[in-house]
Amino acid sequence: MIPAHIIKKIRRIHIKSGRAVNSIMAGQYRSVFRGSGIEFEEVREYSPGDEVKSIDWKVSARLGKPFVKLYREERESIVMLLIDMSSSLKFGTFHGPAIEKAAETASVLAFNAVKNNDKVGVIFFTDRVEKYIPPKKGSSHVWRVIKEIFTFSPLGRGTNISGALDFLAKISKKRSFVFILSDFLDDGYQKSLRTVGRRHEPIGVMIYDKGGFQLPFKGIVTLSDFETSRQITLDGFSKKTKNEFTDAREAARKKTLDIFSKARSDVIELETGALVSDTLQKYFRQRERRNR
Repeated sequence: MIPAHIIKKIRRIHIKSGRAVNSIMAGQYRSVFRGSGIEFEEVREYSPGDEVKSIDWKVSARLGKPFVKLYREERESIVMLLIDMSSSLKFGTFHGPAIEKAAETASVLAFNAVKNNDKVGVIFFTDRVEKYIPPKKGSSHVWRVIKEIFTFSPLGRGTNISGALDFLAKISKKRSFVFILSDFLDDGYQKSLRTVGRRHEPIGVMIYDKGGFQLPFKGIVTLSDFETSRQITLDGFSKKTKNEFTDAREAARKKTLDIFSKARSDVIELETGALVSDTLQKYFRQRERRNR
C-alpha cells in the first residue's frame, strides 16, 4: 500500500510534467532528438530510374535479375534514463530532496519521448544496478517510472556510475539517448562513459543543491555522509574552513564537467531550486542551434 502523501507527490509531478510538455518543449525535443537515421525495409525488383548504387548484387545474382534495397527513415528513438537512487540524493536544504527533482526531470523527459512516439527505458542504480525497466511507449509507462522512483527501496547506499553504464552497454544494442540523472558523487567512470558513447549518446543531468556548497551554520558543525555514514566535524566560525569546503565542492563539480567534456558528451546542470522545464528548454535550444 502506497502512503497517501507519496501518491500525492506522484500525481503532482505527473500532472506538472504533462503540462510542461504540452507546450513549445515538445517541438524542441522532436527537433533535436530524432531517430538514428535509416533502416533496411525490403528488396524489390529494379525499375528504370532506380539508382545503380541501391542494387543488391547478392540477391540479384541469386534470382537472375536486378533487385534494389529499400530503406525507410527511422523515426523512433529510444530514451534510456539512468537514475541514481543512492542515499546522497535524499539530501536537500530549501527545495526538498534531490531525488524529487530527479523524479520530475525523468518524468518530463519521459513525457517528451512518449509524445514523440519514442520508447523509454529505465535503469535504477546505486553502488549496483538495482532495477531495469525495458523500453516501452505510453503515458501509463511514464506513471510507472515516477511511481517506482518514489516507492522503490534500493539495497545499496553508494554510487557506481560505471556499473550502470556497463550494464547499459550489455543490454542495449540499438542506439539510444542516455540521460544519466545523478549528483555524480563518484569517480572512475570515465572509461565506461566513453565506451557507451561509441554506440549511444550519453547526456549527464547533474542535480545539485546550492545549499550543499556552503557550511550552513556558524559554530561547530558535524556533517554526515549519506552514503557511507562517515562523519566529519568542522569549525563554521572559520572563514578558511568555509572557503575550503566551498572550493572542494566546486572542484568536484568541475571534475564532473571535465569528465563529460573529455568524453565529448553534454551535461545539463540542474539546481534543485530551478524549474525543470526552463532548464531543459534552455538545453534543447542550445542543442538545436548547435545542430544547425
